Amino acid sequence: MHIMELLGKSRVKVEEEKVQDASEPLIDWCPLFDKIRGIKKVSAESAAANMEFRIKTHGMFSARRKLQMDTFVGFGASESMMTGIEAGIIDAAVTVCDGAGTVISENADLIQGMGGYLSGLVETEPIPEVIEGIREAGGHVLSAQDGKIDQIEGALYAIAAGFKKFAVTVADCASAEKLRALEKTAGVRIMIIGVHLTGIGLEEASRLLAVADIVTSCASKHIREQAKPLVQVGTAVPLFGLTAWGKELLVERAKKVEQPILINTMPLPVLPEKKQPRPLV
Repeated sequence: MHIMELLGKSRVKVEEEKVQDASEPLIDWCPLFDKIRGIKKVSAESAAANMEFRIKTHGMFSARRKLQMDTFVGFGASESMMTGIEAGIIDAAVTVCDGAGTVISENADLIQGMGGYLSGLVETEPIPEVIEGIREAGGHVLSAQDGKIDQIEGALYAIAAGFKKFAVTVADCASAEKLRALEKTAGVRIMIIGVHLTGIGLEEASRLLAVADIVTSCASKHIREQAKPLVQVGTAVPLFGLTAWGKELLVERAKKVEQPILINTMPLPVLPEKKQPRPLV
């Protein structure tokens, strides 16, 4: 059994490459998935259908899992970490992958391949072919026996492996705070990237914003209201760079985006009302 939240935190259960259940999402409309997949109404049914699409085309939650892919969006967490490694801004990333759990890697292509189609992975079971593919690409699966997701343990492994400036994706403020404390005691730099934040509470959003380098806004009302970014990429579902280091990574990512880019100074964030997910939660 595997569980992933997507399209407004619809919780989708997958077993034997089939969607077994999907809960109702917290939102009705997402501009990103309207643009990319033409989804006009976010629902349990559309979330299940999108998960089936990911299984079919990308092999998610199966032995057919593709571990390389082109960029999914111009500015996503995995795309930014990929560029960060290529540019030497970070030397590794602690992320997650379906069929494996927490993964530590310095392979930029693998990081994008694992994360490009991934949403909020809640629980996964180990898939031997996926784990072997990650290992062949130079990645380390934290807990191959059970596919555990533990970003703090992943960071500890990265430190033990000798990485000095690495990114870690987290979906809660408590983990982010632990990582910032670990950074000080271990004498390393940890780029904390907050992901999957739809529905995060007021206090939790405040605590996360206080320690993170980059956050994805998802459909979060509180992230949008409280963020004071140094740089913003995108206006519908933007990423916010909150520190100079986070800003450096996102500006570096901008160099790789092929579409024309407007660079300007203005008060941030910029959030055109008609382009935001509905409702914000």
